[in-house]
Amino acid sequence: MTVLSALRSSAAFAAAAALMLGLAQPLMAQSEGAYWVSTSKAKANMRVGPGRDYRISWTYVRKGVPLKVLRVMGGWRLVEDKDGSRGWILQQFLNRERSGIVTGRVSEIRAGKDGSGTVLWRVAPGVIGKLGECEAQWCAFDIDGRKGFIRADSVWGAQTP
Repeated sequence: MTVLSALRSSAAFAAAAALMLGLAQPLMAQSEGAYWVSTSKAKANMRVGPGRDYRISWTYVRKGVPLKVLRVMGGWRLVEDKDGSRGWILQQFLNRERSGIVTGRVSEIRAGKDGSGTVLWRVAPGVIGKLGECEAQWCAFDIDGRKGFIRADSVWGAQTP
C-alpha cells in the first residue's frame, strides 16, 4: 500500500466517522445553554431519565413553578429546581413564561421599579409570581394580578440561568 492510498483510506474513514457522528447527534442530549421555564400544568412529573419508563422522582403540584432547563433530549428537558433537584420533564408540561419563587425571608413588594416608593405588601418564602423586567437589582413581580417590584436577590428565577 502506498502512502497516497493510505491517506485516501484514512480520509475516507474520517469522512465516514464524521458523517456517522453527525447523524447520531440529534439522538444524543443537546445543550443549547440553560434557560428558564415554568410548569404549565397543575401537575408535572419529574423523572430520573428522559422517558415515561423511568420512575418518577418528584411531582410538582403547582402551576408556574420556575425551573432551569439544563439540557434537551427530544421532547424531554433536564431541569433543576430551586432546591437543586434535577430530573427530566416532558416539554408539554413546561412553558417559557418566566416566573420566580420567593426565597430566604419575608420580602417587600414596592411601588417603584428602583425599590423606591411605598411598601405595597410583604410576601413569604415560597410565593410564586410572574417575573417581568429586572433593572438595577429590582424585578417586576405579578402575583395573581397584584403587581409591584421585588429585589432580584429575593427571587429564585431572576438570575441569569
